[in-house]
Amino acid sequence: MSSSFMMPACVALAVSGAMPACAASYEAIYSFKGGTTDGSNVPAGLIKVGGLLYGSTYGGGANGQGTVFSITPAGVESVIYSFKGGSDAANPWATLINVGGTLYGTSSNGGTESVGTLFKITTAGVESVLYSFKGGPNGTEIDGANPMAGLVRVGGTLYGTTAGGGIYPFWGTLFKMKLSGAYKDTYNFNGPPDAVGPVAALVQVGSKLYGTSFEGGKYQSGFGAMFEISTDDKYKFLYSFGGGTDGADPGDSLLHVGGTFYGTTESGGTSEFGTVFKITPAGAETVLYNFSGVGKDGGGPSAGLINVNGTFYGVTGAGYNKNGAFSGTLFSITPAGVETVLHSFGKNGDGIAPLGDLIKVGNALYGTTWSGGANGDGLVFKYKL
Repeated sequence: MSSSFMMPACVALAVSGAMPACAASYEAIYSFKGGTTDGSNVPAGLIKVGGLLYGSTYGGGANGQGTVFSITPAGVESVIYSFKGGSDAANPWATLINVGGTLYGTSSNGGTESVGTLFKITTAGVESVLYSFKGGPNGTEIDGANPMAGLVRVGGTLYGTTAGGGIYPFWGTLFKMKLSGAYKDTYNFNGPPDAVGPVAALVQVGSKLYGTSFEGGKYQSGFGAMFEISTDDKYKFLYSFGGGTDGADPGDSLLHVGGTFYGTTESGGTSEFGTVFKITPAGAETVLYNFSGVGKDGGGPSAGLINVNGTFYGVTGAGYNKNGAFSGTLFSITPAGVETVLHSFGKNGDGIAPLGDLIKVGNALYGTTWSGGANGDGLVFKYKL
């Protein structure tokens, strides 16, 4: 060995039998404080704009209606806007999107009819409500209510879903809105055997958008469905989830890789703790993995998957850690269905119940948790790959 060679510190410690400090890939970088000065309860993932990450909280803030915040990759957080409720937005659930440096999102409550909004906000915190949902029949108009999914941009148009509203008894809707301001309700779900209650963002492939619904489908118990809608508003039902050994209740966005969609269901599967599945655009589905929900494994996957160099990463909102807490996991899974738990949440003031999508920034994944952390109001974490 050359005298100039220096053994890396991690390797040297491992060889000596000590635990290398760099073996700890997971780090909680910020705990929300709640109250009137900070947000609390984070169901949404983060997005990157410039050198900062941006996200939203469901609660907390000056008016108790949620916030939009920025955070550095090192964990320095600032509240840039507190939602007011009333005619303003309230209680955002979904991840924001970036359109030319302006953030666009949905809120599950607030607006003139108190059933949700579309809004935009600058990174400096200047917010505007673009549309207030009307929630079901309104004169000659049928409109959506309570959007829980994020938006997707196709050209100059934003597309999204609402979990409620539409045709009585309010099965949910698909909508689009031009960035110039024109809104259109494009499809009203009809209830079983049609899809019911979409809560995940749509995914664009060419001139079509694909999505899932948490309920509905041809089976009596309504285990969820997959559908497509074209940019010229033509709707097609694709697949009914079956429960049992199949998945049930898909609540997360699909991931499109090489002509195939990959996704998760929050329940169903052999242990009723959810699945990872793949499905073709024509609706041919295969279960790749069944979460067990006990031991080291998670359950109830609560966010979409992210593809990093051919391996998928995700989170589960539940599943026991070694202390018996039902707190969730961070996991990886191959396209062939080989799953590995990377981190179990809930230990020693850690986060509890990660619900939002992960984002890759540099060599790390960043995510959020609904609760837990130093103050019980949720946190932001990173996992170094």
